[in-house]
Amino acid sequence: MNKNSESPSRREFIKQSAAAAASFMIVPRFVLGGKGYTAPSDQLVVAGIGAGGKGESDIAAFAKTGKARIGYLCDVDDRRAAKSIKSFPQAKYYKDWRELFDKEAKNIDAVSVSTPDHNHAIITLAAMELGKHVYVQKPLTHDIYEARMLTEAAKRYKVVTQMGNQGASNDGVRQLQEWYDAKTIGDVHTVYCWTDRPVWPQGIAWPTTTGSVPSELDWDLWLGTAPQRPYVDHLIPFNWRGWWEYGTGALGDMGCHLMEAPFKVLGLTYPKAVQASVGSVYVDEFKRGYFPESCPPSSHVVLTFPKTDKTKGDIKVHWMDGGIQPERPAELGPNEMFGDNGNGILFIGKKGKMMASTYSADPRLLPTSRTQEVKVKQKYERVPGQADGHYGQWVEACLAGYGNKQVSSPFEQAGPLTEALLIANLAIRGYDVQRPKSSGSGVDYPGRGVELLWDPKQMKVTNLDDVNRFVKRDYRAGWKQS
Repeated sequence: MNKNSESPSRREFIKQSAAAAASFMIVPRFVLGGKGYTAPSDQLVVAGIGAGGKGESDIAAFAKTGKARIGYLCDVDDRRAAKSIKSFPQAKYYKDWRELFDKEAKNIDAVSVSTPDHNHAIITLAAMELGKHVYVQKPLTHDIYEARMLTEAAKRYKVVTQMGNQGASNDGVRQLQEWYDAKTIGDVHTVYCWTDRPVWPQGIAWPTTTGSVPSELDWDLWLGTAPQRPYVDHLIPFNWRGWWEYGTGALGDMGCHLMEAPFKVLGLTYPKAVQASVGSVYVDEFKRGYFPESCPPSSHVVLTFPKTDKTKGDIKVHWMDGGIQPERPAELGPNEMFGDNGNGILFIGKKGKMMASTYSADPRLLPTSRTQEVKVKQKYERVPGQADGHYGQWVEACLAGYGNKQVSSPFEQAGPLTEALLIANLAIRGYDVQRPKSSGSGVDYPGRGVELLWDPKQMKVTNLDDVNRFVKRDYRAGWKQS
């Protein structure tokens, strides 16, 4: 199969499948056989696209439920896939997900996508077009446009969707919601989210030396939608996160875990404004480095969200990465941990404050003595197994059929959350945008020291067009962009 192009047969297959998906709704298997019908197999057949790293643990978690069978594995790197191949010897292995879909679509119920960010959307949409349920690692997409596209596709194709921000299934976020709904801390106007990420190199120049492509790796398939580049060492398997062509920086890695709670608690959707400052890297005395291909070593972003039906006014959400943290609340004792080891969430209301750790774990009212003193009625159903149950919840929902069981992070929620994080990245990337000076000598940086105004309907910044080129990438020739 030509790795850089779609065959006519594939295009026709996708077209027919998309038409079919639009014409009928996927229903639970028991409906097909009537009341009391027992399906020949009550296991969900899953194809794992990305079988190493996080994909490896995702696949294992699905199988652990006892209700999912890992039928197919796919990875561009045989080294990364080796453990999953050993764990699931009956699973058929492919390197190219397009070939897998071409040959095995009729045998697959659901698809798990755990690839680098830049290939999430193209694989996920292709699976949805085939009528397959999808579980996608965070962040849902690489681009703002892709996030909106998958949000709309979830409504259109009517398949069960779940993003891999497992904290969305924790009790913590539900406890935070219940405290807030009971007006325990009053109207929230400010939220802080912070992380110690990146824990990989950022704020650096692209390597000038290239290495030899390992025999087990298909470099062209790994690049996928991204521009053609020579192979470089140490990009795979993890450090791609720090490069804009493939990753989405600290926000992409941890934002879906930390900002999920503010979205749920406050009913946030799309921001209306964003501003950012980023950490500097100096390469010599008074000489600041300029590395626009690389995410910065640290950043502080402020997103302004409009009033929701759960707030009385606008909400400011602060994002801090690279080890930057907000000021400790006065209500917190000097020896009490602020968040957890480098990560945390703080809600500031007119009557009080509450905070949590990564994945919304360990929710606390401030001062922390209030946590046990304040009692509110349980309002939101808990997920069995909490974060670990995030996987089983999706498997159960897939087996039940679209619309029959809830999941914690469906694309209808995960899409807007991801989009907000990527809008924050617009402001970060805007910091490095250059514009020639009118004098013809030197450059200006129009994205520094300004607030970007976001129009969610048009999906564009209205006061600095220079950054709108980052809203939607041009995929590499031969790779489909809807």
